Amino acid sequence: MRNHICILTLLGLVLVGCHGKGPPLNPYTPRPATTGVTFTNQLPDELRKAAPEPFRLGPGDKLDIELIGDITTKTAVTVGADGKIYFYLLPGLDVWGLTVPETKSLIQRELGKFIRDEAQVGITLREVHSRRVWLLGRFQTPGVYPMPGNMTLLEAFGVAGGPASLGGNQQSNFAYTSEELADFRKAFIIRQGKRLPVDFQRLLKEGDLTQNIFLEPDDFVYLPPAGAREVYVLGAVAQPRAITWNDEMTVVAAIANAFGTIQDAYVHQVALVRGSLSNPQIAIVDYRHMIEGKVENILVEPGDIVYVPFSPYRYLGRYLNLILDTFVGAVAINEGARAAVEDDDQPPGIFIPLGSGVTVTPPPVVPRQ
Repeated sequence: MRNHICILTLLGLVLVGCHGKGPPLNPYTPRPATTGVTFTNQLPDELRKAAPEPFRLGPGDKLDIELIGDITTKTAVTVGADGKIYFYLLPGLDVWGLTVPETKSLIQRELGKFIRDEAQVGITLREVHSRRVWLLGRFQTPGVYPMPGNMTLLEAFGVAGGPASLGGNQQSNFAYTSEELADFRKAFIIRQGKRLPVDFQRLLKEGDLTQNIFLEPDDFVYLPPAGAREVYVLGAVAQPRAITWNDEMTVVAAIANAFGTIQDAYVHQVALVRGSLSNPQIAIVDYRHMIEGKVENILVEPGDIVYVPFSPYRYLGRYLNLILDTFVGAVAINEGARAAVEDDDQPPGIFIPLGSGVTVTPPPVVPRQ
């Protein structure tokens, strides 16, 4: 077996932090010789700095505008899809990308064309809809929240009520406890299609504020459920998806539940990823030899990711990052689509990592009886 399966255990981090080696990849079979690989993908300093740019208006933002001294002119206006607002005698004014003070100056300048005396305008930002952050999964109150100014990750947790817990769940039948219902090991943030190297375990369990980054509009923050009993089969398979785990499930069985590999799959470097996103372990196995019975099959565990590549990999670090990006992209698609269905007023802002192999397959249409 040592001649056919090479299990590479990542002792270092893919993101940041160090939590030990973790359990063996396959506790049910003899463990082959391992090779340690260390990654130095540190959290960039700029992620912990607030954006210097002030808030700028966009479609959907709501303002209260009035001529000072004339309460009858007070008007609630909404920035339209074209970026324009309409107030008093004025034609449509393009305010998309302007700050509130810049918008005030523009209105006063344009009113000067119609009013002899210098107009004094009062303007208040009432609601923000053009800048949002997605906080989904096991939050107390998950949803899509406005982001009127700079917001840190911990502040976002406060907006959504913090991580869900049995003690905070009023519908729970359990006695009061602070046990979290979220799995911080698999939590992630996606920004413009890329996974950010944030270690939720260090931030929320160890109080490491170096992980408390500033969020940006349309960031996607997801807390997966704790105790999920699923295996994720992704990549070059017929139906990439989450498979319900059982204690006899193997790599071959998991791929079979995804309806097998596709024609262009490279089955000699199938990956099995286990552990947290910040400290994963990876095993590279020859799936062809497994199904031919030349090597022993490997049992999978809940939360494992089985990835079938489309082509041979050359660098292990890039291969692992591709797998993790594919995983978080697939989860974001499912959760974002679910949130969009639950709230039709919030269009989804899901980003799919380029080259990840993630595709969106619409559900089959069931004819009405």
